[in-house]
Amino acid sequence: MSAATPVATRLADALAPFVGGELPVRLRCWDGSEAGPADAPLVELHSPDAVRRLVWSPGELGAAQAYVTGELEVRHDLDDALTHVWSVVAERGLSGVRPSPKAFARAIRAAVGVGALRPGRPPAPPASQARLRGRLHSKLRDRSAISHHYDLSNDFYAQILEPQMAYSCGYHASPEVSVEEAQRAKLDLVCTKLGLEPGSRFLDVGCGWGSLSLHAAQHFGADVVGVTISAEQKAFIDARVAERGLQDRVDIRLQDYREIPEAASGDGHFDAVGSLEMGEHVGERNYTTYARVLRDAVRPGGRVLVQQMSRSGGRKGHPGGGPFIESFIAPDMHMRPVGETVGHLERAGLEVRDVHAMREHYVLTVAGWLENFEKHQDRLRELVGEEVLRVWRLYLVGGAMAFRDGRMGVDQILMVRPGAAHTLPAVRGC
Repeated sequence: MSAATPVATRLADALAPFVGGELPVRLRCWDGSEAGPADAPLVELHSPDAVRRLVWSPGELGAAQAYVTGELEVRHDLDDALTHVWSVVAERGLSGVRPSPKAFARAIRAAVGVGALRPGRPPAPPASQARLRGRLHSKLRDRSAISHHYDLSNDFYAQILEPQMAYSCGYHASPEVSVEEAQRAKLDLVCTKLGLEPGSRFLDVGCGWGSLSLHAAQHFGADVVGVTISAEQKAFIDARVAERGLQDRVDIRLQDYREIPEAASGDGHFDAVGSLEMGEHVGERNYTTYARVLRDAVRPGGRVLVQQMSRSGGRKGHPGGGPFIESFIAPDMHMRPVGETVGHLERAGLEVRDVHAMREHYVLTVAGWLENFEKHQDRLRELVGEEVLRVWRLYLVGGAMAFRDGRMGVDQILMVRPGAAHTLPAVRGC
């Protein structure tokens, strides 16, 4: 093509082997040119830097980098646009397709021709992208990973979550139920499954902002130890404990799960142990240790409940949920099919009594978070800036889609430690 050929036409031609033909979107480029179906979602490339990112990081990561920096804009409902692109990928069977070297060479020539490739290093990652160092899932690196995601500020999360600050899947009796009601129902469900009652010694592993720890103490009378490695979260919970006068029943520790002294002896200090959406962060290699800590911390006959996300596609090289999630949201996260998680827990010495699938509930929970996000976006922008705001919009929309479409799931796994009689009812309540 000649130098006079519009940028959008050049890019559409170069991308044809990668997308199986016509572009799945309407593309508008920085020179004002357009290509692609007129009725498809409109995507704007504001500068050659967007193409440059896609050349250096093809696919999801490069597109996400360009989106969060504002070099790429979606002039359409983001959910509808991403759903449309996913459907085209599925219809054309594009997953795993690798174009020929000739196609790659043509794409590079097109990038050079539109001024998207310059000599030197690849473009710098966006400021919001995680930068972790050290050995995978060492204690220091785990603290950095958790800090990247959870220490944006308590005020930031307060704008998105409900008043209990429960950052995990709720339990929705119907689509009309608010996120606050659904989270309260989830906390009641967990405490009931664990058999908590006044005086129960309860360990909350990865306690977040304390929704479960506080609920167990305030509404079920349990004596609670909660552990977190986020200083922001501990400060938040300590303030709530003091406000509610629960100092004699709730002890929150800034502590790695591998450092819980009551689990070290293996004698089982606690009557019950809960861990809500924390197991995804320990890594595949350390999951055996994590499961063993849960088992060793609970007394024989005591109950353990894990609520955890699953992902069937983890074998394809992205066990954390995909290049975007793993780079911007939850670095080092590891998910697997629920059956493999059950196997880990059983090998650690726990008897699995019930697996409760809750995938559809997460679609409703994230929808509530997204509604809060959009309602409070001006305040969120003040707190974290435009780039992080765009990261979180993409995260929430993409997360809801993953649960809706079955690419990810979430389950409550209820277990007991063998060695003494348990008190689980003979008939399942629901």
